[in-house]
Amino acid sequence: MHYVYILKCHDDTYYTGWTTDLEKRLHTHNEGEGAKYTRSRRPVELVYFEEFHDKSSALKRECAIKALSRTQKELLIHQSKNL
Repeated sequence: MHYVYILKCHDDTYYTGWTTDLEKRLHTHNEGEGAKYTRSRRPVELVYFEEFHDKSSALKRECAIKALSRTQKELLIHQSKNL
């Protein structure tokens, strides 16, 4: 499986990425070995994710989420918690 995820950073910003192992990737971000963006914004918390069967679909969705405004990302996160 491939996952697209949103992290909430310590400074209240959001980071969007993709991975094949959510647990490992979250650990990597929190150890300061993940993306440059999250290194100075630890700890990070996983607040949203979606599953995909192929990498291409995951990468397309990652791009789409990154293009969303902060308000739209918050709505996406909020709606997922109400499912």
